[in-house]
Amino acid sequence: MVNTLSEKNNFLGIEKLYSSLETSRVTIVPAPYEENNKIKESTGTSAILKASRELPLFDEETKRELYKEIGIATISPLSFEKKHSTAAIEHVYNVVYELLQLQKFVVLVGGSHCISSAAIAAHAKYFPRLSVLHFSAYSDLQKSHRDTAYNSSSTMSRVLEILDPTHLVQVGIRYQTRDEAEVIREKEIPVFYAHNIRRGDYTRLLKVWDDYVVENLTEQVFVDIDLSVFDPSLMPAVALPQPYGLLWDQVLQCIRKVVQKRTIIGCSIVGLTPIKGLVYPEITAAKLITKILNYAL
Repeated sequence: MVNTLSEKNNFLGIEKLYSSLETSRVTIVPAPYEENNKIKESTGTSAILKASRELPLFDEETKRELYKEIGIATISPLSFEKKHSTAAIEHVYNVVYELLQLQKFVVLVGGSHCISSAAIAAHAKYFPRLSVLHFSAYSDLQKSHRDTAYNSSSTMSRVLEILDPTHLVQVGIRYQTRDEAEVIREKEIPVFYAHNIRRGDYTRLLKVWDDYVVENLTEQVFVDIDLSVFDPSLMPAVALPQPYGLLWDQVLQCIRKVVQKRTIIGCSIVGLTPIKGLVYPEITAAKLITKILNYAL
């Protein structure tokens, strides 16, 4: 069985009474995988954990101390030594699936976006009618990239190998190749582009864009958030920031709408690339995790 981090190092700095794996409903899985062979591991994962310990344990919006209600454990960061590409994906898949068998709500914290495909695959096996709500600037639907099938740019292509294409809902997209646009058209993938959301193009009488997002989701939803979904004014610390992204309240509004009508059964937060001397991006990422947990559980 995996080991858990102590109060000094875990998510939110939670005391042992509320952060043991045995008694906690939620398990944070730090997965600092970096697909670039020249970089040993992603620093984004550890930055999010560190920043989380600066957050209050009380959520001002929901008026809850969630960790006392359900427990939040953080396992030791996954090691990817001598594990790359397929081996790394399999490692994440095995850990996540083991936790699902223990009936844990898993939060994967990366790391490269490609690891999300492993978490999604594990959840799809455990929840056969799963749909995926993918927040990102990028479609990530390339067949392969840089001679590997397990690259951030091809993450959602791997997901489509195990998921009905209509059960993948993409939100915030604003970076896409012609080939990816063709895949979306052919497979009828529901995509909500950032420019349409920001301009209010989906707004109809008594309906806004996130109502249509929810309509395309099955009952059980895995939420996959690449932090690039946010506008660079809010989240500059990603590999390739793209202008005209979504704002904080737009993303949270959508998640709240999903929770009202569907069930979130797991999530992943990936893509943070820390900028030296700039702390608010990792604070934002950590806060995002607490918000999802408070809404979903």
